[in-house]
Amino acid sequence: MVRGALPESARPGYGQESPWPLERELEMRWYGTAVPGIGGHLRESPEDFMVEEVAPLPGTDGDYLLVRLAKRNWEQQHLVRELARRLGISHRRIAWAGTKDRRAVTTQLISLYRVTEEQVRQVSLRDVTLEPVGRAREALALGQLEGNRFGILIRGCDPRDLQERVARVAEEVATGIPNYYGIQRFGVIRPITHAVGEAILREEWEEAVMIYISRSFPQEPEGIRAARQAFREGRDVRQALREFPVHLTYERAMLHHLQEIPEDYRGALRVLPPRLLSLFVSAFQSWLFNALLSERVSTGGTPAVPVPGDLILFPDGKTDVVTPPNLPAARLQISRGRARTALFIPGVDFGAHPGSDTGTLRDLVGQRGISAESFRQASAFVGAAYAGTVRRMLLSPAVTARTESDTVHLAFTLSAGEYATTVCREFMKADPLQMI
Repeated sequence: MVRGALPESARPGYGQESPWPLERELEMRWYGTAVPGIGGHLRESPEDFMVEEVAPLPGTDGDYLLVRLAKRNWEQQHLVRELARRLGISHRRIAWAGTKDRRAVTTQLISLYRVTEEQVRQVSLRDVTLEPVGRAREALALGQLEGNRFGILIRGCDPRDLQERVARVAEEVATGIPNYYGIQRFGVIRPITHAVGEAILREEWEEAVMIYISRSFPQEPEGIRAARQAFREGRDVRQALREFPVHLTYERAMLHHLQEIPEDYRGALRVLPPRLLSLFVSAFQSWLFNALLSERVSTGGTPAVPVPGDLILFPDGKTDVVTPPNLPAARLQISRGRARTALFIPGVDFGAHPGSDTGTLRDLVGQRGISAESFRQASAFVGAAYAGTVRRMLLSPAVTARTESDTVHLAFTLSAGEYATTVCREFMKADPLQMI
């Protein structure tokens, strides 16, 4: 069998669950296409995964220098810290609109507060290019981009009828697939961010710390897995500091705090960088969306056709709740392309937003002991505003695809906050570990 390919007997169609345990854990339970998967794997080299940010044109004045950053095989937070060190500034003076993949070749804008073009030109980093392109009066903010263009190679595919199958999947993708948050939203090697976020929402500080430090995954080196397991079983902070490698800086920072102030798990979380700490709760919000969408497919079939309880989202951002009386009008709006089906992701406005009023959402959140107050206390703890939001249920990109031997070339554009791996999984239907 081709590496990573789904067994023929288990190939899913719309309305059938993915068999992969990791996808099920992250609530990516359904495929939107019925064509047999091509298997294969992503990222044999960084050049196999090309990402170009589509951003508004920069201005010419302001305290923020806008720089086009091209990087190869760099983790973004690591690069930001190194760039700040080279510039002699705080990392808080560097901002960006979108987080890009590590094992990839990516191009994006970053903003630098009160940094000159000459300072930027003096920076030399391996596999990094920095090009000043303009100025702005405010720092870039997450989501402040129009989208991303992708050029992706899937290698090692099942060669049987490959061109025909790829063409059929591309055609079905254009009609709409589940708009899941991809695996990298939860952590590529260790998909735990949502679990830490859930513990923070419940104010289970020790649980949050233990998940972050001690939960291990098969993709990690054996020595690191052993160190995590030893700490989970023995809670010996000194031993963990001897065994955890130096490059695990966040885990070690938390352990150092616990060494100085034993059992101050809340404080141990606070030693993490604010941007990382803020990601945990938002990752749980992403998990909630995946769970709601999977349940929606389970009970209501294709999300392309609205049912009572859905939201419909208009281009201006306004929403309307689908009810039995307005169902025909809602379906007409969808069929004419004037709106999209959507789901509400709860935050501090949980219960107040019209999209909160679904039994599925109330059950999913209530079973976990989470309320609007949970999000409010998490906002105060982290220093981030966890407002609820609305996200459309379906992706429907126009994918250009071609085949060459056992390799598939894909090109497509997605809006901000949408995941290329969510598109790739529809073609591959493979073990998600082949996509990291």
